[in-house]
Amino acid sequence: MGTFDVTLGVGKLEGGELVEVSALVDTGATHTAIPRSLLEQLHVEPKVDRLVRFADGSTKVLSRGQVRIVYDGQEWICPVIFGAEDQYLLGATTLEAFELMADPVGQQLVPAEIDPRSF
Repeated sequence: MGTFDVTLGVGKLEGGELVEVSALVDTGATHTAIPRSLLEQLHVEPKVDRLVRFADGSTKVLSRGQVRIVYDGQEWICPVIFGAEDQYLLGATTLEAFELMADPVGQQLVPAEIDPRSF
């Protein structure tokens, strides 16, 4: 599958400053990951520590919290992993919140097809 980046605004739940970041769309990642240092700069508090399994099979305990994410004029509250310094990943839970899916050929996010029979 091709990989591509998208631009997001990230901020704390209570409002205020949004920081624009470029994140790799990673449909294999459950949650979005943002560097711990940026989340601390935004005063985002970790809520829980969880064991995270990486694509290579390794595991590590990482903090998880919640942030405001803005993409294409929409804003949602999404879970976020306190990641490594170079880790900007847009994960599946954020894609679901925005009802988007990855189009690897067009290298863009597109509206998810929602089957009304699933409700």
